[in-house]
Order: sequence, then C-alpha cells, then structure tokens
Amino acid sequence: MSSLLTNSSAMTALQTLQSISQGMATTQSRISTGQRVASASDNAAYWSIATSMRADNAALSAVSDSLGLSAATVDTQYTALTTVLGSDGKSGLNKLQSLLVEAKTAGIDRSKIQSEMTQIQQDMKSTAASATFNSVNWLSTNATTPATVNLVSSFSRVGGTPTINSIAVTVANYSLYTNTQSGILDTVSGGASIDTINISALTDSTADQATLDGYIAQVTAAINTVSQSAANLGAIKNRIDNNTNFVKSLSDSVTRGIGQLVDADMNAESTRLQAFQVQQQLGVQALSIANQNTQSILSLFR
Repeated sequence: MSSLLTNSSAMTALQTLQSISQGMATTQSRISTGQRVASASDNAAYWSIATSMRADNAALSAVSDSLGLSAATVDTQYTALTTVLGSDGKSGLNKLQSLLVEAKTAGIDRSKIQSEMTQIQQDMKSTAASATFNSVNWLSTNATTPATVNLVSSFSRVGGTPTINSIAVTVANYSLYTNTQSGILDTVSGGASIDTINISALTDSTADQATLDGYIAQVTAAINTVSQSAANLGAIKNRIDNNTNFVKSLSDSVTRGIGQLVDADMNAESTRLQAFQVQQQLGVQALSIANQNTQSILSLFR
C-alpha cells in the first residue's frame, strides 16, 4: 500500500543512515584520539582499570625520579669515602698508615712526617665536608642530620592498598666526623683521634714506639671500617641501579598494558571508516529513492 502520510521506505532508510552516521562518528573519534576507550561511557570496566594503571604509572615515575636522586646522593658519599680511604698508599688513610709505619724508623725526623700527615688529615676532613648533594651529607654530620635515611626503592599496589618500599640507611655507619666527635675519624681512642694524631714530639723511646704502634692499629682499624662502609654503599648503589632499571621496565610494561586495553587499532579503524563512508553514500541514495516514491503517487492524480 502506498501512503502519503507514512513513507515506510524513507523511515527505514533514514534510520539506517542515522545508524551509519553514529558508527562513523565513533570511528572518527577513535581515529582522532587514538583510543578505543576514551571515556567511561565507551567501556566502564576497561576505563576504570586504565585510569588506575595510569595513576600507578605516575607513581612509578615519581619512584624513578626518587631513585635518581638517591643514586646521586649515594654516589657522592661513595666517591668521598673512597677518596678518604685512598689508594696505593698515595693518599688518605692508606698514606697515613704508611707514614706512621715510616715514623717507626729510628732517628727519623717525625716533625717532617707530621707536616705531611697534617695535610692528609685536613684533606680528609675537607673531603668529608664537601660530600654534599642536595644538602645531604652522611660523612660530616651535625645535630640536624637524621639517624636513619629511607631511600624510596619501589611502588606496588594490590587492590586498593599501595605499598612503598625503601632502603634504610643508618647514617652513623658512614659518619667520619660528627659534631659530638663520635665519627669514624674523630672518635678519641688512646688519647687522640685519627683527626688529631700528632707524632712530631715522639722519640725513639720504648713508650713513644708503643704510642706509634697504637696509632698504626687505630688507623688500620679505621681503614677496615671505612672499607666496609664503602662496600655497603657500593651494594646500595648497585641495588638502586637494579631498582631503577626494573622500575623503567615495569613502567613500560604498564604502558603497554594500558594500550592493550584502550588503544584503537588504527588499521581496523581506517578500514571501518572507509566502509562507513561507502554505506553513508548508499544510505543517502536509498533515502533519495524512498522520497521519490511520493512523486510517483502524485503522477496518478494528473
């Protein structure tokens, strides 16, 4: 039946064209944003997961930055410790030990040896005081220096509970000089600290030779302690480096996971867009044909 009031063919063609237009709008949105799930209305579950994962990724980025700061701090302290320790008996505690052994020689001018020792003592103290990064110094401490420093190392979240792990550093294990003279190099033992040893007035007497032996033992013990402290810092440094690499890899993995959830397949979307464009053209043509049916009815009354 043909009717002037109800054009069923045109209504069907119009509905089809509207559906095609909606599909094309969705595809164009995916192409322009690059995302299949750009809002909660697209897929509430995937959007919620992706949002949480993005938040976790931001936290991982903060952890990566913190690890970079921690690595720089530890590296500064480690470099200063190894400098104070010295190498090949040419500087630092190693040189101080060799000078004290040399001072055991009968008849030697110990005041001249002390002149060199004083320069080493001042140089070690200056090195410790210079080991500062971002206002942090573990080698030369004062009353405001915290007893323990926690270096952020990782972030994880199970359900809604975040967990932040850290590396605990006991500052006293690395303090060479303190405001209370309780550091590795300024603690008084046997009448003097390594920082204040003075052999210029010593002689070849048995008592003075025993004093020299005590100083040598004191410096040797300090070498062992500083070596252990440097080794500990080296281990912390390696751990930070490993955590940094892991956090970067984990962040990349999370980013890939988010992409798999919400990113659009551009190859599929481009093919889908072309198909919608063809369907739209055919839909317009079908609607035009349906609208022409009324013209055929009009011709019957001529």
